[in-house]
Amino acid sequence: KLNAELANGRLAMMAVIGMFFQDGLTGSAWGDWSNYTDSPLRAYENEAGVQPPVGFWDPLGLSASGNNFDFQRRREVELKHGRVSMFATIGYIVPEYWRFPGNLCERYAAPIKFADMPNGLQAISKLPALGLFQIVLLAGLIETNVYNEQVNDEPGNYGAGFLGLRSVGIMNTGIQDPEVRRKKLNAELANGRLAMMAVIGMFFQDGLTGSAWGDWSNYTDSPLRAYENEAGVQPPVGFW
Repeated sequence: KLNAELANGRLAMMAVIGMFFQDGLTGSAWGDWSNYTDSPLRAYENEAGVQPPVGFWDPLGLSASGNNFDFQRRREVELKHGRVSMFATIGYIVPEYWRFPGNLCERYAAPIKFADMPNGLQAISKLPALGLFQIVLLAGLIETNVYNEQVNDEPGNYGAGFLGLRSVGIMNTGIQDPEVRRKKLNAELANGRLAMMAVIGMFFQDGLTGSAWGDWSNYTDSPLRAYENEAGVQPPVGFW
């Protein structure tokens, strides 16, 4: 009964917040979205990234004002974060299976080998301060000098071409078919959104257990073990 009360309470908290949001946005806590023709969110329902199952997803109402500048800016930021997160996700996975040969750094008393550098968050404590500075400097230079002018005011389009190949001197004409291009843009947004969720999950699990993946049953020293027999700890998420 206690587990049921907790589960129902959690569901009710999510439900009433959803009702408040829809009521504030449309004037009613329920109803068919197709009936709300005057919603300012209608201005964006044909934009890239609006796709099943959620359609135009803006749970915080950031686009409710209908300000196109704000929408374009947030779309650009979403694309950048998604692209960085895709790189970060791959960067978490690849070192588990392959490392560069040789030394990462040779200007210290004890050279650091790529093979000796821990993967994930633990690498921050092992990385020399100068190396961290180089990473931040490179990211800043790319942000301010390479990807800083948009083509045709299209968010995230910096003229780098398909897969950014023009950035490394490989010229291409890009995708000419408008439908194929739209499909690719939708795929980039969807993959970027998934990668943002994935890398945050990796960070959390890495910080909590020392590894971005693995069987929870192996982490017997986790402080969360103290609460795994409490009320409300139930499938599918366990201690949430």
